[in-house]
Amino acid sequence: MSDLPPSGSTEPAASGPPADPTAPPPPAADPAPGPSGATGGATPGSGASGADPWAGHTGPVPIVPDQPGYDSPQPGVPNPAGQPAWGAPPGWTAPGDVPPGHTPQGWTAPGTPPQGWTAPGTPPQGWTAPGTPPQGWTAPPGTPPPGWGGGPAYPGYPMPGAAYPAPGAAYPVPAGPGAYAGWYPGIDPQDPLVNPPHAGIGPWFARCTAALRRGWRQLLPIVLLTQVVPAAVIGVLTLVFSPEGELATAPDGAPVLPAGFWGQMFAFYGVLLAAGLVFGLLQATGWAAGTWVVARQAAGEPTGLGAAFRYGMRRALGLWGWTLLVSLLAMLGTCLCVLPGIYVTFALALFGPVYLFERREPIGRAWRMFHNRFGMVLGRVALVIAVLLAATVLDAVVGGISGAAFGVEPMNAVGTAIGAVAFAVFGALLAAPAYLAQQVGLVVTYAEQRAQEGPVNAARLAAELG
Repeated sequence: MSDLPPSGSTEPAASGPPADPTAPPPPAADPAPGPSGATGGATPGSGASGADPWAGHTGPVPIVPDQPGYDSPQPGVPNPAGQPAWGAPPGWTAPGDVPPGHTPQGWTAPGTPPQGWTAPGTPPQGWTAPGTPPQGWTAPPGTPPPGWGGGPAYPGYPMPGAAYPAPGAAYPVPAGPGAYAGWYPGIDPQDPLVNPPHAGIGPWFARCTAALRRGWRQLLPIVLLTQVVPAAVIGVLTLVFSPEGELATAPDGAPVLPAGFWGQMFAFYGVLLAAGLVFGLLQATGWAAGTWVVARQAAGEPTGLGAAFRYGMRRALGLWGWTLLVSLLAMLGTCLCVLPGIYVTFALALFGPVYLFERREPIGRAWRMFHNRFGMVLGRVALVIAVLLAATVLDAVVGGISGAAFGVEPMNAVGTAIGAVAFAVFGALLAAPAYLAQQVGLVVTYAEQRAQEGPVNAARLAAELG
């Protein structure tokens, strides 16, 4: 084959050593100066292009990207100072361009969070829970907090001590002296009657004492007329109709009952039963009237003795009937070795408030409340019954003093009869604080159990009384 190049080839003759493929191209000749006001020399894209500096290059031709600000068109040529390499982000500093002892701009230590980063679960600055009242806002008594709309009941919202609440919940807020409670729509932690869920015994006791401070002027006359007077009358009837005589001894040494003992005994218990039935209706009127006063005062609504007694008389008959049924169940349990009677007394202690506020199946509802939150209800009811037991013991002590002072048959003489009656009335008066505690304690306990089941406040409970 011929070693000659193909026809038409214009390969230049080689002169001197071969060209270095990595060497930069020779600088282009400066354009000749033109006349004033004219643009001299050839410009890219105008006129004929100049000679190709890579025409004689036989190695790989470097690719020059068409990027503005690119000042290093050839490999091996240093980057001018202050100019970023092509494709580098703004502010990037190449390794080796930073003097020793200096930190590159924008550099952060490993493990340091970026600027503006916040930990997961941290609320944004200025965040407030939906329905949270503005700073300084105070709700009128009985008004539910902003955003109340009968939202879902607990435990659909976080419990106290849980992690930061999800959007839509709120921070725990004070629920009374010594306790905090998880707030959720419909539950006001500062409600004067409803103890929020998981607030504890301290706020419960504080609400009981606050109810007594608010309503003692109305509650005390109600208790005196409907509880103390019946107790005093029954005490006097006990003195009058108690069996007289002492046990005698037969010739064989056996005890002998006094003459007419069984007749006197039946008369005694018959009178007490009749008095209990009659005065039970009056006592039911008092319990209903006292509940009305406690609930309406907590809701900030007006109360009066006349209106309270009118409400009590409307509800007295139904409450009296349920009281008789519960009393029979407790007596039946007591006959079955005492303990079942005590259990029934505790388990059905809330039947009165259930009837007054809900007017439906008071025995079943009270039983379920007691067993659904056994420890809570047992503790509250035990405190109320402990106060009643203390009053009973105090009355027994007064009765013992009266018996020692006026004998076992005080009604046989005028002087001893007056003294014994005075002691009976005094013992009934000493029980008045226990009746007040029972009235307030059971209402506040019922309100707390309603809060465990769903959103409720004092205004709603007062409206439910009718």
